[in-house]
Amino acid sequence: MSAEERQRLKALADQWAHSSPNAFDTCDNNVMDFKNILTGAHPIDISHAGDAENVLLTIASTDRFVASALIHHGVIPCSPISPSVAISIDALELYCVARLHNPHFSIQAYVKSICDLHGTIFHRYLSHQFLIAFNLYLHIHTHVNSLVDIALGRNAVDWHLKNTCPCCTYELEDDAPMSFKLLYAMDGNDSLKRVSHQLMGTNGDHTGPSIELPTTQRGPTDDENLCAGHWKNMDEDKTKKTWGVYDETGIFIAVCQHGFYLLIADMVQSGERAKYPLAVVAKLLNSFGAGLGGGYDIGCQFKTTLDNSILGPQARALHHSCLVGAFHGYAHQRICQLDHLATYVEGLGLEDLETCERTFSKSNALASTIRYASVFHRQQLISVYFQHNDEFDVYPNLRNFLYNHYRQALDILENSQINLSRVMQDLNITDVSMFNQWITDEKEYLQGLKSEPEQETLQMEYWQKLIHLAASQSNMDTMRSIWTSSTPSSTSFCASDAATTRRLKMTRRHALENFEKDLQVVQDLESKLRVTQCWIPSTPKWEDVGQLVAMRKYQHALDALEGLVVACIFELTKLNRSGTSYKLRKHIAKALQTRSSTIRSAFDRYNAAALSLMPPCRTLRWDEVIEYVFLADFNLLRDARQDISQRPWATPAAHQATDLYFKMCHAKEEVLHLNNKIRRLVTYIHNEEHYLQDCYTQLEPSCPALAHQISL
Repeated sequence: MSAEERQRLKALADQWAHSSPNAFDTCDNNVMDFKNILTGAHPIDISHAGDAENVLLTIASTDRFVASALIHHGVIPCSPISPSVAISIDALELYCVARLHNPHFSIQAYVKSICDLHGTIFHRYLSHQFLIAFNLYLHIHTHVNSLVDIALGRNAVDWHLKNTCPCCTYELEDDAPMSFKLLYAMDGNDSLKRVSHQLMGTNGDHTGPSIELPTTQRGPTDDENLCAGHWKNMDEDKTKKTWGVYDETGIFIAVCQHGFYLLIADMVQSGERAKYPLAVVAKLLNSFGAGLGGGYDIGCQFKTTLDNSILGPQARALHHSCLVGAFHGYAHQRICQLDHLATYVEGLGLEDLETCERTFSKSNALASTIRYASVFHRQQLISVYFQHNDEFDVYPNLRNFLYNHYRQALDILENSQINLSRVMQDLNITDVSMFNQWITDEKEYLQGLKSEPEQETLQMEYWQKLIHLAASQSNMDTMRSIWTSSTPSSTSFCASDAATTRRLKMTRRHALENFEKDLQVVQDLESKLRVTQCWIPSTPKWEDVGQLVAMRKYQHALDALEGLVVACIFELTKLNRSGTSYKLRKHIAKALQTRSSTIRSAFDRYNAAALSLMPPCRTLRWDEVIEYVFLADFNLLRDARQDISQRPWATPAAHQATDLYFKMCHAKEEVLHLNNKIRRLVTYIHNEEHYLQDCYTQLEPSCPALAHQISL
């Protein structure tokens, strides 16, 4: 660190000390003797070797505080009152940068490395002293950044959130219209959990008193959440036992499509619950307004939760879309994929909404460092890490990100056009609008499997209610025929006789009420079906509907099995398709393994229903069902209510052609989006440089230290 930089950092520390007069006591001595000063001439050293026991530091007449005097000499004290140990700023800065690039690098390992370098015995208190100075070093940086934000006019609430990513938020007047103002992904990650420092409770769980020392330190945050302390609802016994040893059980994060983090929330003593994505969506809607698209691995389920929550009307009014990323989407059911999967949603471009997975693959390195840290140091490390990742990783690689996506889009447009034309010719398709029609037809078919035809349902319900009415009438007649016979010799007029009489009256009354209730239901159904004469067992309609009811259970079992197998076949098609990555193949295979148990249950129900018919229908073998590869192999589909085996969209070739068509559409959208984003980025770089230069010129005469920070 140059003498000029130290002088300017000392001036900022002096300003910081004025704002916190109790941080350090003033000193009237002109010369102070510090023992074991850890600077460039002490065993804990990064540049020079030496064994100096005492280092003399001169306090200038302009130094009003010990802190400013020490920082003037390039060291930070380890004690606020009469410090005897200090750490060089160079050593702190080296460790800060090294740890951000390698989160596994702990303070103890760093201090041990310096001790070994100079042949000095390591003591645990050295790590504690280094931690004290390091906390102060980071606090000074945070305060300096806040001063810079004030000077630049960037201290408004949520300013950094609204200006995180230049490609997403730096809108220009002549931007081409896009379907989504902001695309982001959100997900929870339990690797960054922290062990709760509590004693064992009476039941053997971690419910005893906390053994953490009280502290006034608070982690960096933009918002004060008054409800954070109440988000502790681990109610399930199994969850308590499994996660009870942890206080913070991970983080829930939202990142934009380019990798900049937007929001981070601690998951406190609970799993990944709906409250975390709801809080994230509420914050983003309030900050950015309309036109948001959020990718979530359970986006289809979250949409229902969002619609039923207090945010539902606001989200619908501002056109918030709940989407499912391409990686997780193929583990969802097919009907969910058609509505929420990134492949079929218009306006996404080539975005896969899986940015969280790439972010977590890097942040997981923090796990070993923060597992047993304090609340403050955990939040400190997470916050500093993500800020450093945005500044030194995501932002510098933004040019390559846009360039690679542009090349990918152009390659898809160049190669897929020929392939799509050839496939359309093979399928005898002349208009590309047919692909959208196929998606609509497939969605209508799958939605139709959710419920039975209304007319058939009413007829079967009427038939069953007639049986119930006959049973209740028979029961009523039986109760009316029951009498109690008594003779003078058997009559005792005791309390039991009175109780028996009351019980018979009550039973007759209940039988009459049940008959009247069933009669009312039958009359209502006759009105809906417009039945002029009640059905009786001797009429043909009775026999026809009776056979329909007998087939109902079989048909229902077949519909369930059909839907599962069709979805499985389409997922197998994706699994075996060229271009599917190894990780995605493994993910789909794992989901299919879980889905196979559901298919097995549906398979057993179908065989039981098939055997109950007269005459019995053919049954299936398990190996026969599980080995289906194409819809044409599933001959049982012809026995279903709708024969889809001959539908054009049901063939594997049509399915692949549809995906190819939508990939081309997304490539065209991607080119449009990238044209906007590249212009935004270039304009942002140009404007930001001129704006910072103007601010530096204005502040340099009056506050050179702050102007220097702006130049950095």
